[in-house]
Amino acid sequence: MTTFYLIRHGEPDWHTYKPLNLKGNGRDLVPLTDKGVKQIVEASADARLRAAELILSSPYTRAMQTAAILSRKLDLALQVEYDLREWQPDLTFEYDTEERMRELRDDYNRCGGIYPAGETRLWESRDRLLERLEGVLERYSQYSKVIVVGHGTLFGTLVGRSDIEQGEIVEYESPDRAR
Repeated sequence: MTTFYLIRHGEPDWHTYKPLNLKGNGRDLVPLTDKGVKQIVEASADARLRAAELILSSPYTRAMQTAAILSRKLDLALQVEYDLREWQPDLTFEYDTEERMRELRDDYNRCGGIYPAGETRLWESRDRLLERLEGVLERYSQYSKVIVVGHGTLFGTLVGRSDIEQGEIVEYESPDRAR
């Protein structure tokens, strides 16, 4: 069985992207704030992380910066995994305002992450999100303990929580599968 230490990235500096008028996932290029860096430095001192063998990270800047801090503090190798990206509010990557992103999130929440019968939506379904996340975790099931740096909705969907704080560590044990 593998224990995954799911760590939500530190506080991002959302003000960085606003003057640039970036569309869709362009907003995911933002770095951490000073507070976000401190959150992760503090998290790196958690004794559970000392037994980890590897760090996996989402490709988004805020997650990679979080993972880089952990890698430096814990002296662990870092692997970036594209499928650790956050839930996609718009699979066309075209949404252009925070208001539109919130509308898509609200629709996702109203539908419980499941497309209504006979319909599709712009947003990524709950099943699709879990399929890609579980696929990543399965690829690393030969390890005993792995740190996984990612996002609130991504991890919250997996563990059934909507309140994961920035810099919080959530333990998750993968189902024991025949290897």
